[in-house]
Amino acid sequence: MTDPARPRIVVHPPEHGGGRRVYVGTTSLGIAHSAADLLEFLRRAGLDPDDVRLEDPSIEWRGGGPDVWSTHTE
Repeated sequence: MTDPARPRIVVHPPEHGGGRRVYVGTTSLGIAHSAADLLEFLRRAGLDPDDVRLEDPSIEWRGGGPDVWSTHTE
């Protein structure tokens, strides 16, 4: 169950140049190139990274889950 007090987090599909655009609510936080980048963006947005679980349903992953950060396969 999602926490109604936590803002909606959306991680968009990987971009052609690499990385994924991250939004909290309607605010763009930038392009994350790794889970570490994502957690840093969320920290800057006021969320405690120790309380964030990448598998949490409050994070909407579009175009792949937390292991997908580019459009090409390694």
